[in-house]
Amino acid sequence: METMDDVFKALADPTRRRLLDSLNDRAGQTLTELCSGLDMARQSVSKHLAILEDAKLVTTVWRGREKLHYLNAAPIADISDRWINRYHRRRIGALAALKRSLEEPMTEKPEFVYVTYIATTPERLWQALTDSEFTFAYWGRRYFTDWKKGSTYGVEQSEIRVDDPGQVILVSDPPRRLSYTWHVVSDEMAEKFGWDPDFYNRAKAEPLSKVTFDIEPQNDGQVRLTVVHDGFEGDGSAVLESISGGWPRVLSALKTFLEVGQP
Repeated sequence: METMDDVFKALADPTRRRLLDSLNDRAGQTLTELCSGLDMARQSVSKHLAILEDAKLVTTVWRGREKLHYLNAAPIADISDRWINRYHRRRIGALAALKRSLEEPMTEKPEFVYVTYIATTPERLWQALTDSEFTFAYWGRRYFTDWKKGSTYGVEQSEIRVDDPGQVILVSDPPRRLSYTWHVVSDEMAEKFGWDPDFYNRAKAEPLSKVTFDIEPQNDGQVRLTVVHDGFEGDGSAVLESISGGWPRVLSALKTFLEVGQP
């Protein structure tokens, strides 16, 4: 687990901040792509990336023989939670980093990845992801399913329940991995939340995407939770736009709920 000293040390160098800016602009870059934007030797860039990885500000995913780099803003969000949010509430968006979403070889870059560390147990975290009373407490939604692979599920939020045969549990391996298709949007949801008609029509026309949770216990008594949300339809996905801001808020609330007892 990274310390705040590691994060501040990593952010102190302007070159490393430029690397993070580059990954924020375009996630999933190779070392060669990152070097092209900097006037320095490949070995020097590798050293800077190693420091960023040690601070958990950058994480990597292998795609074939290519090593892809992703910004993980979770440590920065932790700093915000400790100081900035105490005095001035504002959401800090985040990209992040992850390994593979399912067991088969990765052929494309995941679109959205996020990593956070939570002081809890794998079993407790699994319960928080699958128990409806838990999900309602920090997320405001309830799930209705047996959480078995191949089962469908219903989801209820703001007294609106959506059941659809496309909402399926893809992987259920407690307490290590959970994956399911992202739920459909409905007319009732659009009306309830006042969605922009253009956004709603775009989202409704898209195929269902997929979210995957990987739970890994750490030696320091914490649990590493990695979340991947992918399977979006091409560029300009309306669902991708919405979840990119939504997941950091949900996962921050989940972390607080498990560590403090309330979201």
